[in-house]
Amino acid sequence: MCLGVPGRIDAIVNAGGEPCARRGRIDFGGVQREVSLALVPEAEVGDHVIVHAGIAIARLDEAQAAATLALLREVAAAGAGDA
Repeated sequence: MCLGVPGRIDAIVNAGGEPCARRGRIDFGGVQREVSLALVPEAEVGDHVIVHAGIAIARLDEAQAAATLALLREVAAAGAGDA
């Protein structure tokens, strides 16, 4: 099973050089990670992206990101009740 998590691009960390070297700092609701932006060359600061295994794989709009994050919170809450 794969999980892609939405996050917002806070900064482009490495915009120069080869396209595969383009990286961004992504905010996942307060947690920030640096990820590859090689597969979404059109993505800019403020855009939302889906991240899987350290690579942004698609852009999405803010409403889609919010809906996905809400579903992930529901799943986490339901799982917490199983413990």
